[in-house]
Amino acid sequence: MKSVLALLGALFALLLSPLAMAQSSFPNRPITIVVGYPPGGGADAIGRLVAQQLGERLGQSVVIDNRPGFSGNIGAAHVAKSNADGYTLLLAPWTTYGINSILYGSKVGYSLEADFAPISSIGYQPMLLLVPASLPVRSVAELVALAKEKPDALSFGSTGPGSLEHISGEMLKRQAGIEMVHVAYRGNGPAITDLMSGQIQLLFVTAPTWAANKDGDRLRALMVTTPRRNPAFPELPTPREAGVEGFEVQSTYGLLAPAKTPEAVLGRLNEALGQVLQDEQVRLKFRQMGLDAVGSTRDELGRYVKADMQKWADVIKSQGIKAE
Repeated sequence: MKSVLALLGALFALLLSPLAMAQSSFPNRPITIVVGYPPGGGADAIGRLVAQQLGERLGQSVVIDNRPGFSGNIGAAHVAKSNADGYTLLLAPWTTYGINSILYGSKVGYSLEADFAPISSIGYQPMLLLVPASLPVRSVAELVALAKEKPDALSFGSTGPGSLEHISGEMLKRQAGIEMVHVAYRGNGPAITDLMSGQIQLLFVTAPTWAANKDGDRLRALMVTTPRRNPAFPELPTPREAGVEGFEVQSTYGLLAPAKTPEAVLGRLNEALGQVLQDEQVRLKFRQMGLDAVGSTRDELGRYVKADMQKWADVIKSQGIKAE
């Protein structure tokens, strides 16, 4: 009987050995984090800070691979098709990818839920509502009152149909009960130029974009779009404080691996990223970017993604937004 038990124990240890080896030896070579946007942007800056800090805690170099194009989808599709070994990861702005998946379906080249394994959230970055300083409003309430007084007289810009800026404007229309005209641009640069000159009357931008274009003489920020005030812009009210109930838009970042990546590897990455996000110096650098650093368990991130996609699906359907 003892020999049988010993044999079973040896077999059980043999079955567990791949898992133990994966957990103890990972990583034993450099890791690549793919960013689906060009160098110099907000996602790239976040990715590079994460890569540097993650490398220090894992004892291996972590490098950034910029693969821009198709609203970030080229980079995401590349990671979805990569080996599921933990050595190719995706820095994912969840909200943008979720909206893309709803608008473009299979054309994006991946399934956000089926082709990726969540590792952890990284943080939340607000959008800011900007108006030209020449517009006679100093609060969201005054802006809404003006829009109701003159339906379709105000126009809002975006970086294109289906972009987060576009969806934000449509959501404001729905939640505030106002009508505005959407004007699509090829990028933030020309949109901000027209905003400054008063050609359009409002524009939602990311926190880094506002920081780079802050101009008290020509632009005015009216609110942040997150449920709580942002430390980088403490003077700006939240939507609820500004009188727009039910309005919430935030660019949510997370780290993903290809589906079927071993659980032990995912757990090691989650642990290391959690340590990064608890570092006070890292949190300070993120705050300077307007990012509220918040980690998560893998299950929490998975649940958040499903809920976020449902929210944007409702907005897209109710507003009749189409991909162009």
